[in-house]
Parts: sequence; structure tokens; C-alpha cells
Amino acid sequence: MQIGSLNLKSNLFLSPLAGYTNLPFRLTLREVGGLDLCTTDLVNARSLIEKNPKALKLIETCPADRPLAVQLFGAVPEEMRDATVYLESIGVSSVDINMGCPVKKVTRIGGGSAMMTELDKTAHLVRGMVEAVKIPITAKMRLGWDEDNLTAPDLAQVLEDAGVAAIFVHGRTREQGFGGTVNLKGIRAVAQAVKRIPVIGNGDVTTPQAAKMMFDETGCAGVSIGRGAFYNPWIFLHAAHYVNTGMLLPEPSFEERVRVMCRHLDLMIEVFGEEHGCRMFRKIGPWYSKRFGPANDFNKKIVTLASKADFYELLDHYGKWRQQFLDENGQLKPNYRPPPMVASFMQEPGVAQRQQIPVPKGPVEVW
Repeated sequence: MQIGSLNLKSNLFLSPLAGYTNLPFRLTLREVGGLDLCTTDLVNARSLIEKNPKALKLIETCPADRPLAVQLFGAVPEEMRDATVYLESIGVSSVDINMGCPVKKVTRIGGGSAMMTELDKTAHLVRGMVEAVKIPITAKMRLGWDEDNLTAPDLAQVLEDAGVAAIFVHGRTREQGFGGTVNLKGIRAVAQAVKRIPVIGNGDVTTPQAAKMMFDETGCAGVSIGRGAFYNPWIFLHAAHYVNTGMLLPEPSFEERVRVMCRHLDLMIEVFGEEHGCRMFRKIGPWYSKRFGPANDFNKKIVTLASKADFYELLDHYGKWRQQFLDENGQLKPNYRPPPMVASFMQEPGVAQRQQIPVPKGPVEVW
């Protein structure tokens, strides 16, 4: 897939999730496969120009984390331009403008979703960024401020004329946040509004089948996945295979899920230090365990994680607990009579592949 001067190996993308799409998570996903361009957490353009340590940590990267886009928010054209020039100078592959974030701290300064309401000002800001650098400038938007203001198709045309190389569109309005359902017809309208640039659809892609539906029903050139990737790091690899062949790859084994989870923790410790990395992993571990099968024993302990030694101790304890009633394929052992909690879990249909998944706790939960 081509985005400006970027020749990408995949048309599946990682969406920014504030507080989650950090360097360890991006590296974990890249190692699993099926993904090429990743995007950082959104970062304030002014903070970046001022070299604020927190802003610099948000864009932390390494050679294995390529190609990489940095998502900027802000409403001052000069600040957005200067931050873009700086990002190009340090080797970032592209810059994504956040026009979709509905969080008040972003919209109150005229950034995020607020940029969808003043098209002339937005076009001026974008042109300044495009003309200042050679790397591609993209934009991430929602369908509009609310159902009465579905401005995304008009904004897409304005952005194309201003020189953006691609548009990412989440199929909800600012008013919806993460509630309701994704409007695939709304994404299709955006894809049909532009003439030369690719449109990438986003929203509720939690399975390979959902990714194919996004392609089929919107006509989009690519699919961007956020929560679905946090819930299932294999989704890019599996979605790419399903879209190309119509066949589903087998689900990873319990041992493979544990291996990837351990790798994720190792990277968290490497980037953030053991104490802080383990503390941050308290909110990540339970997402892995959503696909372990019965995991009550694991979840009770992971939220108190304080060290790598603690993690491997609880993992060993959970493994022994799990072996009482499940075989290596996660199925109940023959003739085993499980306790009520385990029995009810195993009877729940489709528990390993939920269509609806919660919003991660943290900065994004109010979107």
C-alpha cells in the first residue's frame, strides 16, 4: 500500500490508543506479524517543540519500530508545523494529525474533533505542515461532531486539496465516543468523497471477519485496528490471511499466548524500568487473560504485580491451577467435574472471540 512516499507491506494499521500504544506494545505486535505502519499515542505539538520529557517519552522508538507515524494534536499552525519539521529531522516516517479525539483537553484548544467544525482553519493548518516537510502527512478523523454534523466527507475533500496523503476515519461521531455501533456507510461516504488518496477505516474491528467486512462494505483501502489489537495481538496476522484467502488461521495455543505476554512484559521493563513497567502491566495482563479460558486466579494476582519475579511466580501458580481441569488445547479434561465458575465459563458461547470488547481504562475511556 502506498501513502505518499511510503511504500508499505501491509494495509492493516495500528490505531493510537492513549496510554497503551507505547513502544513495548508496538514492538510486541510487530514481532507477532501482519503489521507495518504503527502510530504513537497522540502528543501535544507544543510539548514536543519544548522538548517536554513526557512528550519525548511518548514518541520513544528504536530501529525495530519502523515505519512509525507520530500522531500530533494542536490548533496553532506554527506549532504543528514546527513539531512536524522536528519529527522529520529525527527520522519519523509520517505525521498523523488528530482530528478525531473528543477528549475535552484536546477539543478545548481547537484540536481533535473540534478541527472538523472549522474547515478553512483546518485546511490552512494542514497546508503549512505539508509544505514544510517531505514525509507524508495524514489525518485521523471521526464522522463528525454529532449526527447532525457529519462533516467527514467535506473535510476529506478539503484535506485532499490541502495535500494530506491518507485519511483514517473512525466510524463514529464525537458525541458517540465509543458507544453505539460503527457507521460503515459513513466510512464509505468518506472513501467516495476523495479522488486520489487512500481512506483507512477504523472502529469495532475485533476479528478477521470484521476486518473483511470493513473492506467489503466501505470500499476503504486499509483498516486500522485499536482495541481489537489490545485484546488480540494476533489480529493483524490473522486478518491479513483471512482477507487474502478467506480462511481462518487456528487460534494461538495457551503456551503461545503466554510467550507473547512474557515478551510484552520484558519490553515494558526494558523501556520503563522494572518497578514502573510492572505497575503499568497490571492493566495489560488482564487483557491477555481474557483469552486464556478460566482466569479468575490469574486476574486476582496480576493487579498487584510489583516485579518480574512476582509475575513468574503467579504465572507458575496459575498454570498449575489451570492444569487441574483443562488440557493443552484449553478444553475440559474428560470425566472432570469443574467447579461452578469454570463450568459457567466454558458454557459461555464464543468467549474466546468476543464481538464487543470493553474500552481500556485510562485516558481513552471518556472518548
